[in-house]
Amino acid sequence: MGWLIFLIVVVVVVVGIFWGRKYFRREIERAKRIKRANNKD
Repeated sequence: MGWLIFLIVVVVVVVGIFWGRKYFRREIERAKRIKRANNKD
């Protein structure tokens, strides 16, 4: 059963890296700007 969980985790990480590189960089930069703006309050 442990190998199945491990396999799922590996797949999620690999897909997340390939998809995240394209999409999340912009979202992370946007989130950082929002957090900085909120912290000023």
